[in-house]
Amino acid sequence: MEKIGGDATSVSSPLPQWGHDAWRFYQYYLDKTTPHTAYRWIGTLIIAAIYCLRVYYVQGFYIVSYGLGIYLLNLLIGFLSPLVDPEVDVSDGPLLPTKGSDEFKPFIRRLPEFKFWYSMTKAFCIAFVMTFFSVFDVPVFWPILLCYWIVLFVLTMRRQIAHMIKYKYIPFSFGKQKYTGKKTSASSNGPRGD
Repeated sequence: MEKIGGDATSVSSPLPQWGHDAWRFYQYYLDKTTPHTAYRWIGTLIIAAIYCLRVYYVQGFYIVSYGLGIYLLNLLIGFLSPLVDPEVDVSDGPLLPTKGSDEFKPFIRRLPEFKFWYSMTKAFCIAFVMTFFSVFDVPVFWPILLCYWIVLFVLTMRRQIAHMIKYKYIPFSFGKQKYTGKKTSASSNGPRGD
């Protein structure tokens, strides 16, 4: 015997299933891009160039570009900041070394590189789509917005660099870290009588 309303659930279930399949397909290819850092960033630069060309071509959407710039600045600060800020958080977890004698602890970002890239790419794509809707083309005097963004960028980066200097960390690492041991000066070894 059939259930009452059994046909209704079978008719409405393909749409959520297609959405789920599309999301899995998208997530699969997003996961495959994870190890290809250079290609991901090249793709993002191409998307950013297309967005810039679009804004230049239509001579508008400066408020969208300003909002995009503020969002990208916020992402950059998260990318350059440590996960545990020694100025704010006092925790039992790994902290940044403050003296030369402290144990080396790797720099852990508040915003990992992949999430930084993904959020930046999504932001450029959303801003690009917004340029096709005239409701977002608010008339503004763009040189004022540009000057304000530059001042905001300089002040924010000056504060971030001062924080880096104060707590002695560099948010970038190139290559594998190698232990070199203690360095001794040539004068402390004395002359060799070979």
